[in-house]
Amino acid sequence: MNVLANRSSEHAASGPTTRTQSPIVTGTTVLAVKYKDGIMMMADTLGSYGSLAMFKSLPRIHAINQFTLVGAGGEYSDFQFINKMLQQLTIDDFCQNDGAVLGPKEIFNWLGRVYYNRRSRFNPLWNQLIVSGYRNGKSFLGYVDLTGTHFEGDVLATGYGEYMALPLLRKNWRPDMTADEARRLLEECMAVLLYRDARTINSFQVATITADGPSISAPFQLQNTNWEYNRFIHPNATDY
Repeated sequence: MNVLANRSSEHAASGPTTRTQSPIVTGTTVLAVKYKDGIMMMADTLGSYGSLAMFKSLPRIHAINQFTLVGAGGEYSDFQFINKMLQQLTIDDFCQNDGAVLGPKEIFNWLGRVYYNRRSRFNPLWNQLIVSGYRNGKSFLGYVDLTGTHFEGDVLATGYGEYMALPLLRKNWRPDMTADEARRLLEECMAVLLYRDARTINSFQVATITADGPSISAPFQLQNTNWEYNRFIHPNATDY
């Protein structure tokens, strides 16, 4: 009886077991395409608190090492948590001092196992990740979500971009695209999302990973938007 009482008091002191029921501060779309020299990604910098556009300068694409970039949609604090885990992973890898460095495919598979493990414990990390990399002359592009589902592709998107941008990317993508063509395609898709996704703003970052390593731009605005469409000015009109 005393053993049961002690266990009960220990449980009360530590508090109840908790689980994240829904995301709080979230990001939406990340887009990524392969092009002839590597991978290009694009994401906005908004962190939405529910429907409030609260945090307007949150970077959602991070460089993990010289071979790998990770972009995330979903709960931003979970992305920060997984970034700390990735930092520790790269530190442990460096401390091995064996001359080997984790590549994008290894990090992609590791993330798939981590997310599946958390999902199996009914405490998922509420993210959709895009892992991009370039190593040994080969591009890599993969997707991981909160259930541990992971796959590779030539064009990928998270959030609302899966519905609005992915068909456009698939229609216009070519494996021999130049960097300028890839950027133009991503910007056109993001302009479509800017018109229709209430969880984005006109502040974006573009990232590339090539044989020269990762590069992430400073935030910028799209200049080719047009808000003069009749449907935007008169949303309830019927005479179109």
